[in-house]
This record gives sequence, C-alpha cells and structure tokens, in this order.
Amino acid sequence: MNFFEKIIGSLDEKREWRAMESRAKALPTEYRNAYKAIQKYMWTAGGGPTDWEGNKRIFGGIIDLFEEGAAEGKKVTDLTGQDVAAFCDDLVQDEQTWKDKYRKRLNDTIGRGE
Repeated sequence: MNFFEKIIGSLDEKREWRAMESRAKALPTEYRNAYKAIQKYMWTAGGGPTDWEGNKRIFGGIIDLFEEGAAEGKKVTDLTGQDVAAFCDDLVQDEQTWKDKYRKRLNDTIGRGE
C-alpha cells in the first residue's frame, strides 16, 4: 500500500464509500438524520472500526436495514431500539475500534515509562 492509499484509502474503497453515502442521502429524512447521527457517534466516541472492511460491513448494514425499514414504514427506533448508542456499540463489539487502538497505545506508552 502506498502513502496515498494510507491517507485516503484505495480508489475502489473511495468509490464504495461514495456509493454508500449516496444511498444514505436517498433515505427519508428521519433515516438520513439517524444515519448521520450514528456516524458522528461512532467517529467521535472512538467506536468506529479501524479498517475498511469493518466500516463497509457496519455502515453498509445500517443502510440496508434503514432502506428496508423505510420501505416497511417503520420508525428508526423500531429498528434500533430506544438506546441507539447501545445498538451502535453492539454492531462493533467484534471489531477493533479506534477506542481499542488508542487504549492499547496509552497502556503501551505508560508501560514503557514514557
């Protein structure tokens, strides 16, 4: 992987991400707003996956779920439950997250006495 790919990801990944974001933008307002809020939670809480495959699986899965729910006329919380943060946390429980990565880095740093 070259430097450019490390910074922005491969061109294929970038295309896939843009396609997912286009699908999210096409969701009804309630779902689109929920998707953006979930993304923000995952990025700011450090709970998002650290690799492309994890991100694709999780965010693509959310979009699939929301598209189906919208087609069936359900509310977002009918799909996620009232505790949307717990829903998000469950989605990433088997993924390495940024929070995990930073936690390890902190423990390694302190363990070395730096």
